[in-house]
Amino acid sequence: MLAVQVQKPGPIENHSVEEVPDLQVGPGQVLVEVKAAAVNYPDLLVISGRYQTIPPLPFSPGKDAAGVVRSVGEGVNRVKPGDRVLVHVEYGTFATLALAREDQCLPLPKGMAFTDAVALGLAAQTAWFALLERGGFEPGHRVLVTGASGAVGQAAAQIANALGGRVLAAATNVDRARGLLDDGSYHFVDLAAPNLRESLREQVHAATEGHGADVVIETLGGDIFDASLRAMAWCGRIVTVGFASGRIPEIKAGHLLVKNIAALGLQWTDYRDRQPQRVARAHAALAALWERGALKPRIMKTLPLTQCAEAFHLIDKRQASGRIVLTMD
Repeated sequence: MLAVQVQKPGPIENHSVEEVPDLQVGPGQVLVEVKAAAVNYPDLLVISGRYQTIPPLPFSPGKDAAGVVRSVGEGVNRVKPGDRVLVHVEYGTFATLALAREDQCLPLPKGMAFTDAVALGLAAQTAWFALLERGGFEPGHRVLVTGASGAVGQAAAQIANALGGRVLAAATNVDRARGLLDDGSYHFVDLAAPNLRESLREQVHAATEGHGADVVIETLGGDIFDASLRAMAWCGRIVTVGFASGRIPEIKAGHLLVKNIAALGLQWTDYRDRQPQRVARAHAALAALWERGALKPRIMKTLPLTQCAEAFHLIDKRQASGRIVLTMD
């Protein structure tokens, strides 16, 4: 089999595709012939050694993939060889074969391409749990999504819109965000406007008749997180998903008290590992949104596995206007 091999975390150029021994299925495991794998921002953190957990060396990165079940181990009865599945694992999908537990394999809807499956994949799951499980979203809520041109941001905006929210899609490049969220249902907020501390609140209040954001899905951190706190409605909730801007913000408890607001975090992989049944339910709901055309993955580029370095560079330089997908054919 072919696999991206990380011998030691470090610069992108240090990691290459190598021929390695085929994986062997064990009890409770499923061996999947990978057809497509999405490149996510956490993958870049993993290979560079900046993620919270680093797999045992050497390893193949990659957290989700879509493909066809080749074989199953003893005790597996929910999936069978030939099934088309989406898999969510901690690492190992940037390869032609991947192993997953049975409960990490989710059925693909009829007609969904492998590339579309992974373009939704981890990003859509993260957005769903941020909105519904942590953010307490309800129809009619004003939802501010920062980093709306990123993978999680796009998915969060589309999901909130499809479920009856009023979405404020915030981005440092509003034109790029408009191109990715193009059905006219969104109000766009410019994160590059001068004096962000004041301008973000002014834009949000202007778009919500002074109400503010009931739910904030915050993917960027830093100054944008700080400004988002000021744009929240009374009893609002801000869910931090990541810190793509680089700075991890700190919160003064007084802000939470005075405005009756809540700040929450989401580490989606904990749900994958602790409560896979909830992940399966979210997958079914996301598949239903896709089937009715409400959730549309935006794929900027598909690249063969051997060009994984180019995919990493696009993510690293923030040049990805849409998802980057690796294919194994």
